Amino acid sequence: MQQIKSAVITFIVLTILTGIIYPLIVFGFGQVFASYEANGSLVTVNGKIIGSALIGQSFTDNKYLWGRPSATGDHPYNPLASGGANLGPSNPNLLNAVTDRVNTLGANAINPAPIDLVTSSGSGLDPDISIASAYFQIKRIAKARGISEDSVENIINKNAKYPLLGFIGEPRVNVLEVNLALDGVK
Repeated sequence: MQQIKSAVITFIVLTILTGIIYPLIVFGFGQVFASYEANGSLVTVNGKIIGSALIGQSFTDNKYLWGRPSATGDHPYNPLASGGANLGPSNPNLLNAVTDRVNTLGANAINPAPIDLVTSSGSGLDPDISIASAYFQIKRIAKARGISEDSVENIINKNAKYPLLGFIGEPRVNVLEVNLALDGVK
């Protein structure tokens, strides 16, 4: 009987510590030291939430920067369906998908598309693309908007993020942030 009592008390104490107190402490630290990130890094324009800086969005209009392809099925960038396509290099469906993307981008042997524009990621939700992928799209965006390629390049450069300490991470741009900048939204 003493062992059952000890087990029940231990269960209750650990439940309170790990199920209530610890999560509240972590939540509190997140709110105090990183509230923007802890609350989903929501991007607002004129008081309306238009997306998150952490989850990609589907842009298909030629006047916008296109993100990395999403592998989340029928609804691109659906966080509830996050996951990779799980297609191996010998799977013909992968080759067909990449070929379709290369053709859509107008890439060829002389002007090859960067890999992150033709392959989806492990999560299917990437909000960022490489700077090379952004540069690859400059001509299309400038033509669709009727502005100079230099203007588009300047917007991309202003929104570029570089590796922390010069070596942690990859140079990249957030697709939503660049598209907002292209639309003149701060």
